[in-house]
Amino acid sequence: MKNRVLLALIATLVFNVSAFAQKQFKVFLFTKTGGWHHESIHEGVEAIRKLGERHNFDVDWQENTQFVSDKNLEKYQVIIFLNTTADILNDEQQKAVEKFIQSGKGFVGIHSASDTEYEWAWYTKMVGMMFKIHPAQQTAYLRVQDSNFPGMERFPKKLLWTDEWYEFQTPAKSNDLKILVTVDEKTYDPKTKWGPNEGKGMGDVHPISWYHPYDGGRAFYTALGHIPATFSDQTFLDHIYGGIYWAATGKGIE
Repeated sequence: MKNRVLLALIATLVFNVSAFAQKQFKVFLFTKTGGWHHESIHEGVEAIRKLGERHNFDVDWQENTQFVSDKNLEKYQVIIFLNTTADILNDEQQKAVEKFIQSGKGFVGIHSASDTEYEWAWYTKMVGMMFKIHPAQQTAYLRVQDSNFPGMERFPKKLLWTDEWYEFQTPAKSNDLKILVTVDEKTYDPKTKWGPNEGKGMGDVHPISWYHPYDGGRAFYTALGHIPATFSDQTFLDHIYGGIYWAATGKGIE
């Protein structure tokens, strides 16, 4: 009788510990670069790990492309491309990412995720817009276009911000993008030139962050995050976590 009671207590304890330790979801954080390697990657990884601690989700960080496979990705609910650049995945690995999204899961792209895999058409449509050029880092005003999205609750309608302002190729790769934040070109100088590549700005609506449903799953992107110190800014951290939460769960939009 005592042994039965003891076994029951142990089973209850194990169940309670497992329930307590259970996380909301698992994130695959990917930072492989084939071109420019951003200094802010380290700060970004640490920031997302801390978000995981604060919001009770697991973060697995990898730069090794061998971990991008059907079998390995099965256990995750969202993939984050943090400041990835250039051509980084082979055909088989690309198919694994496509299958992952098509299974109803999510993608989060941060900053130079839009400067990645230009020849992979499916990916460019998922990101939504691809990088073209940027001027020198400057201070400008961000303006919220849509606050009905997770993480936007405390994002002010107008925010003075310093970053590397991406100008994107036009037209957009997807026509269903829901714009969250724009940058006001009247508050900085968007003009720049890299040889034949010339930047003149994008006009009155210069997108910086957006989301959309994509191929059975979900995709969120923000162009912010070039400067390492941005990853210690609470407004930006809320913005990133909102994207992660929505991409992983599909929840949070009224």
